[in-house]
Amino acid sequence: MQRPASNLTMSVAALLAESAKRHADRPAITMNGITTSYRELWDETRAYAGALRDAGVGPGDRVALLIPNVTDFARVYYAVLSLGAIAVPIHALLKRQEISYVLEDAEAKVLICAAPLLAEGAAGAQASGVPVFSVLAPTELGTDRLEERAAASTAIDTYLPRHPEDIATILYTSGTTGKPKGAMGTHLALVEQTGALIGGTLEVRAGDRLFGGLPLFHTFGQTAVLNVGIRAGAEIILLPKFTGSDALDIVLDQHVDVFFGVPTMYIALLEAGKARTERPTSLRYGVSGGAALPLSVLQGFEQRFGAKIHEGYGLTETSPVACLNHVNREPRAGTVGTPIWGVDVEIADPTEPGRIVLLERGELGEVVVRGHNLFSGYLNRPEATAEAMVDGWFRTGDLGTKDDDDYVRIVDRTKDMILRNGYNVYPREVEEVLMEHPGITNAAVYGVSHETHGQEIAASVTVAESSGLDADTVRQWAAERMAAYKYPRLVEIVTEFPLGPSGKILKRELVARHARA
Repeated sequence: MQRPASNLTMSVAALLAESAKRHADRPAITMNGITTSYRELWDETRAYAGALRDAGVGPGDRVALLIPNVTDFARVYYAVLSLGAIAVPIHALLKRQEISYVLEDAEAKVLICAAPLLAEGAAGAQASGVPVFSVLAPTELGTDRLEERAAASTAIDTYLPRHPEDIATILYTSGTTGKPKGAMGTHLALVEQTGALIGGTLEVRAGDRLFGGLPLFHTFGQTAVLNVGIRAGAEIILLPKFTGSDALDIVLDQHVDVFFGVPTMYIALLEAGKARTERPTSLRYGVSGGAALPLSVLQGFEQRFGAKIHEGYGLTETSPVACLNHVNREPRAGTVGTPIWGVDVEIADPTEPGRIVLLERGELGEVVVRGHNLFSGYLNRPEATAEAMVDGWFRTGDLGTKDDDDYVRIVDRTKDMILRNGYNVYPREVEEVLMEHPGITNAAVYGVSHETHGQEIAASVTVAESSGLDADTVRQWAAERMAAYKYPRLVEIVTEFPLGPSGKILKRELVARHARA
């Protein structure tokens, strides 16, 4: 719901508009060797906005984006926001039925789709009765091209100011059960997030080169890389499809200053690093989020690349960063750092769902968050919103602790905790032990139903080709290092994991696959 206009205004589009004034000739985005300056990016964004305005898009309209990590994502994203409309990014790997669901749930007015994704995107839009504009499409394809509309329209002068609590984005969260929910992010939350990250949490300078391999349709890449990078006047080096070898080439050959990634990306980068022995000359640090970072990966990255990883924590609903190992402090391994400026992160009693009962420092409980970074609620789901937002706090569903120095440790998801023979088993703890084996490159631990024990502990692991490891060897190795109730009895060697939009391992799919076996 959009609020009436007032004297108090704000817009995420201002991030680009202001940087176009301050850093006009600096490179803003580079992809496949083609660089777009800040002036060019804002001019092209204003042209796209003019085309969308002429197509009837206005304040409060929901515009869906099905665009991978290409420069057009930024052009379209900021164009939509500059009109006061709401950007609804869609996971680039979704199929037509899933796309149709998002379009209908968000009541999208139009879908803007990159040409390589039109097969599924156009079919999903047709099923939902939503018009499609294409980008990157060749003329002979015959689609309604946004580029052509922009050339025939008059560009907007500047962005439309919005009330700070107006909705800027709707990002769909995968969740563990049921249909995805649309988390509504406000202009206030997103703009304040960039300010809090730049102002003493991260160290991103004008002219820095940022690794842009995180998907921009996901909150981590969209906020921490795109919005932060644009506000700072940095250059974002986009990687349309992540592979470890391509990422390594960018880090080494394009002199990346800051690497942003999730644990699976760092693992792939370390593996690719075995093929090229040179060390980066510009890399100052890495930032990790989205899932727990194994200690062995953190240490291996510092040894191989000469840069520390600063691990953080957040969710789509927290825009996303709530805690981070601040870059101007020595990172504490095994923690996700301290709360960012203006945000409270505490530990609450998970057995009190209807109210927030904060626990003492050091006690294990549910991580709760409040501050300027919170979302406005779930679209069309007041019950889910009321369950998640209690007494002004967002209940994350994650278990953790907070020490006397304000450092937060995430133990696991409350729903991921395994109960075997009455004992609590935290998958992250088991994964850390498994990752200590030099032949194991990644591990996912999860619980599966068992008629005697209630739940049994299962592990899926990827291994180095030269390791010669099999499931029995891994099981025996784990049994020698963990209590009898902790080690995984069920072990499978896999070549790859099912991944979510941010690169997080989808354990629910591993559980489902085990149930089907």
